[in-house]
Amino acid sequence: MTETVQNDNPVKLSQSSFEKKRLAVAPMMEWTDRHCRSFHRTLSKDAVLYSEMVTTGALLHGDVPRHLDYSQDQHPVVLQLGGSEPSDLAKAATLAQQWAYNEIDLNCGCPSERVQRGAFGACLMAEPQLVADCVKAMKHAVDIPISVKHRLGLDHMDAANSKEDYQFALDFILAVADAGASQVTIHARNAVLKGLSPKENRTKPPLRYEVAAQLRLDAQKHFPHLQVLLNGGLENNEQMAAHWDDFDGFMVGRAAYHFPAMLLGWDELLSSNGEAAGYLFSENEWHRVQIALVKQVQAWFAECQLKSKPFYIGAFTRHILGLAHGRAGSRYWRQRLSDHHALAKVQSRAAIADFFLDASLTLGDWAGFELPSDE
Repeated sequence: MTETVQNDNPVKLSQSSFEKKRLAVAPMMEWTDRHCRSFHRTLSKDAVLYSEMVTTGALLHGDVPRHLDYSQDQHPVVLQLGGSEPSDLAKAATLAQQWAYNEIDLNCGCPSERVQRGAFGACLMAEPQLVADCVKAMKHAVDIPISVKHRLGLDHMDAANSKEDYQFALDFILAVADAGASQVTIHARNAVLKGLSPKENRTKPPLRYEVAAQLRLDAQKHFPHLQVLLNGGLENNEQMAAHWDDFDGFMVGRAAYHFPAMLLGWDELLSSNGEAAGYLFSENEWHRVQIALVKQVQAWFAECQLKSKPFYIGAFTRHILGLAHGRAGSRYWRQRLSDHHALAKVQSRAAIADFFLDASLTLGDWAGFELPSDE
């Protein structure tokens, strides 16, 4: 029997959610799992968190709870789907809604050959009508928003200088918006489907923020309520602030994962409407985050015990290694969090608290923290 998450007060990502802009952590395979998202939520209450991409086949023929289960501290949270069969996507979208995800995102941006063999990802940009049919099918199946993440173009198109290539990108956006997508996220690079690895596709095709900004303006002439987010090459909060007026939000990938402290500035960046791009990672803030992490891992430990599942704290700590970046002692802190022998021994609530406390002792002035008395 399929489990579902019972969420009595889910966060709605409706049109009213865009009274302020959206800052999101991008979907990243093998990275943005449930533990990563819980960690990121301790850093920002307003960040929109995306799952790893989950294929329709994995949901319709696999272990649904393994792919969709998560803790309720993560909202707002978006499930990214990979697929190209409208009926399958509709069924997968229904599962996402049953598990209380706040939105569904369709992957039309991944250029990997493995994804292409599955007939989804960036190659779908060549079939805008099919993508529109997929969006329509999901839109009819659920009442949560549908979004699409895509590239600026395919292969060696030049949307900056070619009217035909620019129109290709605009027509794609208009097709998915007309089908019911409320948001598109533009990775402002082309996807080269043959000859470049996924890593090279993130660096070699040039970034063209100005083209993405023009696409937003032209698309919103037809669909004024369509939200257009920028993705690609964003490495710090100052970059987002510099382009604040050009987009309805921003999606950050690897920088948010490797240097997660940047998320500490996101709530103020949003509330200040792009004016406050800096942030202070103080000792008090460090201690707050450490206490929150202890509580999260202890809650997960209790869940594992309840469901008779194995517990390994390393599945959580691998995501937080960049948190102390730049601090004296951070190298030793990372080593402690990556010590597999020490990690395997952590098998109780008390051991979880002791593990984080012992690791923090490597950080000089930031060493130690005091858990509330009920812990």
